[in-house]
Order: sequence, then C-alpha cells, then structure tokens
Amino acid sequence: MSTTPTARAVITGIGTAVRGLTEPAGLLGPLPENHRAAPDPVSRLTGRGLRYKDRATKLAMAAARDALAEARLVDAKGELTVPGESVGVVTSTNYGNADTVCETVRTIAESTYLATSPMMLPATSSNVVASWLAITHGLRGANLTLCNGPTSGLDAVHWARLLIGAGRVERVLVVGTEPDNDPVRHLTEVPDDDGTGAPALFDGAVALVVESDASATARGVDALAAIGPYARRGDHAVAVADVRGRLPGPVGLWCVPQHPDGVRAPAPGLGAGAGTAPVHDLSALYGPSSGALGVLQCAAAALWFDDAEAGSGTLVLASAGTGDAGGDDASAALLLAAPGAPVPGPAGAAR
Repeated sequence: MSTTPTARAVITGIGTAVRGLTEPAGLLGPLPENHRAAPDPVSRLTGRGLRYKDRATKLAMAAARDALAEARLVDAKGELTVPGESVGVVTSTNYGNADTVCETVRTIAESTYLATSPMMLPATSSNVVASWLAITHGLRGANLTLCNGPTSGLDAVHWARLLIGAGRVERVLVVGTEPDNDPVRHLTEVPDDDGTGAPALFDGAVALVVESDASATARGVDALAAIGPYARRGDHAVAVADVRGRLPGPVGLWCVPQHPDGVRAPAPGLGAGAGTAPVHDLSALYGPSSGALGVLQCAAAALWFDDAEAGSGTLVLASAGTGDAGGDDASAALLLAAPGAPVPGPAGAAR
C-alpha cells in the first residue's frame, strides 16, 4: 500500500440508517417530532438474501451503501471503483445479533439442535455484520468486529486508523450498529416507554469511510474531518488529558458519553474555554447507543466542521464510556480536526 506508519487518516464518506433521518446532516438534531412514524431505513434495501439477516446487519448495510457512495468508492451501479483488497471493514456492535443468538438458544432448549436452521446458525457469530458488509461489496481487506462495551465505537474508528497507518489497507468502512428489539431490551433492562418520549434504545446504524489523506487526494475526494489522537483509559479525565496533551487547541464541540452525569464538568486538560463548549449528547437524542455511539459522534463531528461557525483550528472532542466516574470499565477519547488541520499520526508525529 502507499501509506506509511504515520499516514494521516480522514473521513470521506458518511451514511446513516436511522428512522426519521433522510440524510446524515440530521445527526446534529433535533429529530422530527414524528420520527417514530417515519419509514424504516431497512426498507431501502431490496433484492434477495435479506430474509435471514438480522436487523443490525440490515441497518448496517443501508448505512454502508450510502457512505461508500458519498466517498465515491462505488459507482451508480454499486460496483467498487477501487481494488477490493484496498478496503477493510471494522464494525462496532455490542447487541447486534442478540436476537439471533437468543432465538437459537431457545430452539435448542426446546427441540434440540436438530431443529436449528443451517441458514441461521452462521448468523450467531458476532462478526456476522462485518462479514456481510465485506461479502456484499467485495471488500477483501482486513475485517474486524469490536464488541467492546461503551468505548467500542471510538475503538473501531481508532482501529481503522491503525490499519491505514500500518499499511494494511488504504481505506476502511467503519460501521456502528445497534438494534432495538425485545432481546436487547431484556438484556439491558430498558422499559418500552420511560414516560419522557425519548427513544428507549438507539435503533439504527451510522457508517464512515476512513482513508489515508494521500488516497483521498489521489482520488479527488474531499475530506470531511481529520482523525486525531485517541486514548482509552480507566478514567475519563485521564483519557481526555492524554489526547489534549497531544493536540491542544480550542474545543468547539464536546460529544459526551452515554449517562454523562459523572463527566459533565470540564476534565483536566480540556483547555481554556473548553468548559463553555457546546455539549452534544447523542444518547439523549437517539437513545442509549452502546457500540454505535462513538461512530455516531465522529459522524456528527464531521458534519459540524462543515458548519460556517466552526472556527479555524477548532477541535471536536468525542468521548465514550465514563470510566471510574460512571462505573464503566473504561473511557475512550478521540479528537477530530477540520480536514486541513495538522494532527498527530498514529506514531505521534504531526503530519
């Protein structure tokens, strides 16, 4: 590949599959009042082979198709415009195929394994979403699935950047997807209606195309945001301080973790004036988003940079998982910068 160990990574495509959103720009909210009555984004998918795919996979496929199209990695017929081995897939989902797993376990308990379907059994593997994305679009690069708790989405974006920086691929399709269904509500103990009118759980997917800056330039594709430093630590404040120490600058938007009560106050190292940065709580807007949250945050950051109010050198801080402050096992922080801004590479060198 043409990348180097410190290759700069940028976002060149965004796709969403969220009820009530007709285009990614709506991620910054608010959702339409009648969003629950809007068409199911899965209805955008047509063709054979959908019957045995779980909802998380279908949502991911709908979002991925749009992201690949915006990044011009597929043509009007949906055919790849670059070599398949140059594109990898990293998905993040903590509950993606829980419905399939639960149904399979129930079937075995009631009727033994002889009653299971050979079409459904492969879908009990946690990597089913990433596998179907690769198969559907002919993406033959590295293929990873992260089921890493609340930090999973930001971890996925970071791993995409590492794959590019290591020269394994030139581009990565990153997808965060989570379904809202009975098995997931049972596992998370979320009621059908909490009385606030807010979504009980996030039900959707968001996809990003992350690629090397050199690749985007060579293809003549505009970058939407540059991916900066990342840290995963046991404490939210420590993770934030880590990335801020590697990339100082004004924070214009702070995408906070789910249940952010323990981290609302400015963390050490956030920088002067950061405490007044607008807080964007995507979980409050779309419902608890689990493994999709970090990818949602990065998509929202890229869209925010397109806003005329985003000043030169301004950063977006994305953070997922509250760590010790909120009882999560860890906290991840990631800084995103405007497309042309210098950011440290994976090895720490500014590019």
